[in-house]
Amino acid sequence: MNHLLGIEGMQRSEIEAVLNLADDYAGKVRSGEKIEAVLDGFTMINLFFENSTRTRTSFELAGKRLGAAVTNMSVVSSSIKKGETLTDTALTLRAMHTDILVVRHQCSGAVKLLSEKVGCSVVNAGDGSHEHPTQAFLDALTIQRRKGKLQGLEVAICGDIMHSRVARSNIHLLQTMGARVRLVAPPTLMPPDIEKFGPQIYHDMKQGLKDCDIVMMLRLQTERMQGNYVPSVREYYHFYGLTREKLANAKQDALIMHPGPMNRGVEIDSELADDIHRSLIQEQVEMGVAVRMASLALIGKAIKARKAIKLQDKD
Repeated sequence: MNHLLGIEGMQRSEIEAVLNLADDYAGKVRSGEKIEAVLDGFTMINLFFENSTRTRTSFELAGKRLGAAVTNMSVVSSSIKKGETLTDTALTLRAMHTDILVVRHQCSGAVKLLSEKVGCSVVNAGDGSHEHPTQAFLDALTIQRRKGKLQGLEVAICGDIMHSRVARSNIHLLQTMGARVRLVAPPTLMPPDIEKFGPQIYHDMKQGLKDCDIVMMLRLQTERMQGNYVPSVREYYHFYGLTREKLANAKQDALIMHPGPMNRGVEIDSELADDIHRSLIQEQVEMGVAVRMASLALIGKAIKARKAIKLQDKD
């Protein structure tokens, strides 16, 4: 792994490598076992053009637990706010000889552009409505640890599919791993031609949740909406917010997920979100650190391999 830009195109074996290592790290963190500093001597910059709490903090923790020197670059106070282009920012970062750059950007494709300019390994922490690969990894790991598998599970992803990079990454990962994906949303929040990627499409929550193993709710991303996609928040909750009545259509042991941040009483009933028997939301946060540790460790391994080849070529 030179970069981690998205799930689309990844092989099952590559996904399994990340999940297996992340599972190992999750166990070590829980038990307090010492973790090898595989990124000792590496420099890592978190470059977030959008606000983030869980993702940026978990990447910072992951990098530090692996021994990297981690810097959070504030876009608000950077030259980017003074008019510097993304390419010029990339060239500046390249001159700093950074090893790993973790990027979140509001534009789809911006992270890939940076990966072609900076000369270091780049990790996509979410680009526009395109992809959020480490979120899909942590969702898969959370499911796998509770259900024991991904193969054959029925997973319903519900809500604002149109603007969700989480949905896109999960569609690719879950289907590659043998799960069956359903998308549940009002027609205004369902991307055109999304069925070509393989999921089943539903516009009714009760039908979409019938006999599902996992119900993954998504946030209404109003900051990406230009126009009226739903009549009102109250009406949206009535038809598409997760309640016990709607959840009753899923399997009795169906589990609930949400990538956060949650809008309680909009996408999900507050009591359900806090139900320790059904909700995996806090476990998703915990697995986020383990997954990002695994992703960074595998990228670090690739960097070391490249450096070793360069040394051999010089000899």
